Amino acid sequence: MMDVFYFYQWRILCFTLLLYTVEGQIRYTIPEELKEGSVVGHIAKDLGFGLSDISDRRLRIASDTGKQYFHIDMRKGELTVNERIDREELCAKQLKCTLSVEAVINNPLKLYRLEVNILDINDNAPSFISKSKAMDVAENTLTGVRFPLPLANDPDVGKNNVNAYKLSANEYFSVSAHKGSEHSLSAELVLQKALDREKQSIITLTLTAVDGGNPPKSGTMEINVNVLDSNDNSPVFSRPLYKVSVLENVPVRTAVLVLNATDADDGANSEIFYSISKGDQDKTWEVFDVDPNTG
Repeated sequence: MMDVFYFYQWRILCFTLLLYTVEGQIRYTIPEELKEGSVVGHIAKDLGFGLSDISDRRLRIASDTGKQYFHIDMRKGELTVNERIDREELCAKQLKCTLSVEAVINNPLKLYRLEVNILDINDNAPSFISKSKAMDVAENTLTGVRFPLPLANDPDVGKNNVNAYKLSANEYFSVSAHKGSEHSLSAELVLQKALDREKQSIITLTLTAVDGGNPPKSGTMEINVNVLDSNDNSPVFSRPLYKVSVLENVPVRTAVLVLNATDADDGANSEIFYSISKGDQDKTWEVFDVDPNTG
């Protein structure tokens, strides 16, 4: 008796599995951001059903994503877009983005796997985290030295991602870009010409990141290079020669002349200290002295 019971149980299980058999897979490819109602494909024809069949047997789309991205137009047998599809929201930076859903038809119940490949469109522009960046570069830095630059981010993928970096016209720097891992592109600032702080102490540049879309989109950031001083200038007197007449009986510590020198360097490098070089054999200069700070 138990053998008969298990036999019938097995028959019921097999029948249930037959009812829920998943048929072949159908694939469609669409770009993201299609308008609601846009046609994905003629699902009735692709499944081999007539319009009356899909209506009588209540063909519908089932999804476990929580969103109904697709809808079936029973009058035309077409699979259409039901709500906006944002590829970046679904798949982030993955190169392939696929939505998997099931077409369900009744009497008898059958399931059909549908895969919709979502293609990226160039709907995002490159952007930098910050709008500006300050850099300190010593004026005696050798040409050819490279400085890493911030990377731009673009949520799009493939050719729609960041494709190039450009630098505003200037006489000192250029930009060099090279591909990194996972299709990323990095950039470096390259010093092409020796800096001169006394000529230009701040250099303002514009870095532009450009994607490969058609038409391309871009984003910018400002780079302010502060040229740091090096002690590359000597003090210069206001005159090449100073002449003064002094009476022989002037009191000691009388000021007879004020020297004036300047230094084009900055900070500590511009500070000036005065002194007199007194020859060993010439006793004349021993009667004079100079204030090291005021001249």
